Amino acid sequence: MKKTQSWIVYASLLVLFWGVWGAFSALPNTLYGYPNEMIYVIWSLTMIVPAAFALRRQKFDRRPKAALYGILVGLSGAGGQLLLFKALTIGPAYLIFPIISISPAITVLLAILFLRERLSKIAVLGLAAVLVALVLFSITSGGEDAGTGPWLILSILICIAWGVQAFFMRKAATIGVNDATTFAWMAITGLLLAPIAILAAGGLPMDAPWQAPALTAATQLLNAIGALFLVMALSRGKASIVSPVTNALAPALTIVVSLVVYQTLPTVFGTIAIVLALVGSTLMVYSDERRGQALSEAVLEEDRDGKPVSP
Repeated sequence: MKKTQSWIVYASLLVLFWGVWGAFSALPNTLYGYPNEMIYVIWSLTMIVPAAFALRRQKFDRRPKAALYGILVGLSGAGGQLLLFKALTIGPAYLIFPIISISPAITVLLAILFLRERLSKIAVLGLAAVLVALVLFSITSGGEDAGTGPWLILSILICIAWGVQAFFMRKAATIGVNDATTFAWMAITGLLLAPIAILAAGGLPMDAPWQAPALTAATQLLNAIGALFLVMALSRGKASIVSPVTNALAPALTIVVSLVVYQTLPTVFGTIAIVLALVGSTLMVYSDERRGQALSEAVLEEDRDGKPVSP
């Protein structure tokens, strides 16, 4: 498979790992009351596993620009995660997550403005469906309007941070930074912020049962491996397509897994979102496949006639 189209494989693996992780990620907190801050700490430790695996296949890029983009990717991702824990303690999750779910729109905008990525009419239609799906996925429970407050500002900051993170991942790939280096910096920055999470939790919870950190490690390892696949997908595909597709399909799989495991039916919004995510993602992938086929035909025609041909 050509490298430009192999993003589909890694994006599919990302959806698989993040979809399953999403279905079980809340168990340590709901079953054992394990603090979200400690879940972050264990997540940062699990990042070491896929980082070590990636570095066995690729050499660590020691160039300053590789470090720059790696740190930007790591800080925007891990920093957003820390802000999320704070936001959830002071605001309603059913309002916070819809705001955060719009982050792919920021990635798309930045990719079009600074990476000169272009979307076909089919891809634009798919993008619109995916963005609507992202909002609907998070609107699964009602409640009274919580108004505005610090949680709203934090939610907007998280949305921006994660949208920018995906953009920087793609930008790093365009300047030749390999996947292992980018992910290694993500792991390093995640670990550097772990002491802040411990302080926010008031120290290590000494009375937590062993099942809590063990279950956290198992679920967060899925998260960490999925993050590596995100880096690999973004290094091979357009950020304006990869980010919306993966952010839409992962929640869809989470709902399906939850349906099977917990015997819970999706809401009307959830059902509509699954359909929109599948349709929108299919359109965007189909558009990118057509683009790849057009490029291949153009190269063949150039080789045959000896004249450059634009796809």
